[in-house]
Amino acid sequence: MLLQNKELPVRINLPDDRGYELIFAPLQALPVRMREAGLRPGKCLVITDTNVASHYRNVVVGMLQLDGWDPFVLALPPGEETKSPKHLTAIYDAALSWNIDRHTPVLALGGGVIGDLAGFAAATLLRGVPMVHIPTSLISQVDSAIGGKTGINHSEGKNLIGAFYQPKLVLIDTKLLYTLPRREWTSGLAEVVKHALIGDEAFFAWIESEMRQIVARDPRVVGDLVYRAASIKAEVVSEDELEQGKRAFLNFGHTFGHALEKALGYGVLTHGEAVAIGMKAAAFMSRRFSRKLDHSRVQAILNLIPTPPIPAQIGVTDIRKAMATDKKKVSERLHFVLLKRIGEAYVTDDVTLADVEAAISFSLGRN
Repeated sequence: MLLQNKELPVRINLPDDRGYELIFAPLQALPVRMREAGLRPGKCLVITDTNVASHYRNVVVGMLQLDGWDPFVLALPPGEETKSPKHLTAIYDAALSWNIDRHTPVLALGGGVIGDLAGFAAATLLRGVPMVHIPTSLISQVDSAIGGKTGINHSEGKNLIGAFYQPKLVLIDTKLLYTLPRREWTSGLAEVVKHALIGDEAFFAWIESEMRQIVARDPRVVGDLVYRAASIKAEVVSEDELEQGKRAFLNFGHTFGHALEKALGYGVLTHGEAVAIGMKAAAFMSRRFSRKLDHSRVQAILNLIPTPPIPAQIGVTDIRKAMATDKKKVSERLHFVLLKRIGEAYVTDDVTLADVEAAISFSLGRN
């Protein structure tokens, strides 16, 4: 068992008094926590999707109204396709027609898609309005709601339009995870495993020992899992807010994963499934450069994260070409996050085309 007090908030420390806390508390604590974050009742814009709204819309609206808020709820379609200029414009239209001001907070009630989209809207509406994340998926609770990355997709690639914009508050209620479909839960485990692989060997060993309970969403392990994974992300962001150094390690598996999503078309895989496959490729490539990496342990855990088969018509060349628009390119060279060992990552561009293609082939099970 991980020794930690999950009732304590996790602080993200940033310059210029922009730091904020990850609050691990029931959803019903939201109004109090918003006041503690300096937000005062008035209008607020709640962005969600129709799936999440069916579970939590009435609860959130009711408790906000009881605290004096006047919430306007915009429920968008679920899925990666929603992270688009079309739906960003829908948020702008709703917010501006409702006559918001610079003190009107945007509340993102949902998973990674809603958080990224609503966060970018908050960053750009009236040149910036307050942002609150209420993440409802595993990926968003441990990763996407933490650290201020916002954005939308473009036909040329994933997350190519966006901004860093930090929230005032992130409220994490792990009980919300029990309404997730099983596929969303298991795919979210990819980001948890990623955090352990890049920065915490002891956490990875704990995941190995508890993986059966983790996959089953056993309440005895879920709290520890989310708290530690979120804490790792918070530690990285506090050290490197704008991805100038260590924060790049959080892209482990993403260069391959984003390319796979683009090659297949957004929505065929969940983001977590794409990252899980991408980590298989990155770990395979890592083995070529480091004998200290216990590759068998890494692959054993990744193989426990269910992923759909990749259609045969999607080949190695398709995925390699899809990497061409990856936003992590520097001077036309792709940078890859690799592992020296479990718990220690680094970034390199010193890879060959043969390395890339062999890693893709392995991850697709075609070697």
